[in-house]
Amino acid sequence: MSMVGKILLYGRLTFRYPKEPMDATNFSASPRIDPAACNGCGECVVRCPSRAISLQPGTGIGIDYDQCVFCALCADVCPTGAARMTPHFELARRDRAALRHSPLVVREDLVPAEPVETTGRLLEKEIRRRFGRSLAVREVDSGSCNGCDYEINALNNPFNDLERFGVHFVASPRHADMLLVTGTATRNMERALIRTYNAAPDPKLVVAVGACACSGGIFRGSYATRDGIDRLVPVDVYVPGCPPRPQAVLHGILLAIGRMGEVDP
Repeated sequence: MSMVGKILLYGRLTFRYPKEPMDATNFSASPRIDPAACNGCGECVVRCPSRAISLQPGTGIGIDYDQCVFCALCADVCPTGAARMTPHFELARRDRAALRHSPLVVREDLVPAEPVETTGRLLEKEIRRRFGRSLAVREVDSGSCNGCDYEINALNNPFNDLERFGVHFVASPRHADMLLVTGTATRNMERALIRTYNAAPDPKLVVAVGACACSGGIFRGSYATRDGIDRLVPVDVYVPGCPPRPQAVLHGILLAIGRMGEVDP
């Protein structure tokens, strides 16, 4: 069948998001806990595999989304139905603390002795001016399970069609405006991540994709990983999830270049 014939037969496949709201009716994207329905039993806190749920004095129960792996176990074990999965996927934030219910505690032994390069932060306006309509992206796997990488690959399929936004992937960090980083930054990949960051020309953007890149995820606190890639390189946007949906990654990319704003749950 000719290309024209396929177009006439199948019509438009590409999602209209973000120009139009995404129909997320069938999504199971992120967990939520209703404080009014919570009886404080703490069952979800004990059972959470990534220790992302906390009971804080004065602020009640909540989820640290930078650590959450979206396993839905909290919804399964909650006796009152306070915890449930929702279709909300636009979770990307510029500030990691905005993803957390409990205070962000940084392990001093994981902080580099020398301050990392912060040109991207200092030149935020210049970055948005330059990259507002086109962007070259280099994906960096710093020690992932490949779950996030599969979702990133889906950005290039006909349904998501990332290139319609002027965003395309490049083979070398020397050609990249943005680094899209997955994985926990394992000990064996630390140097590779830092060298890749240094090889990318300034100004540049860094997006942490997935719970592992945001906080270490299920491997947080391990001797073999960092608790988030921001211990090694500056991060401009955090996209939580395990793995995040392609649309969530797209939201994070567009947020980084100023073409979308942060969306409240």
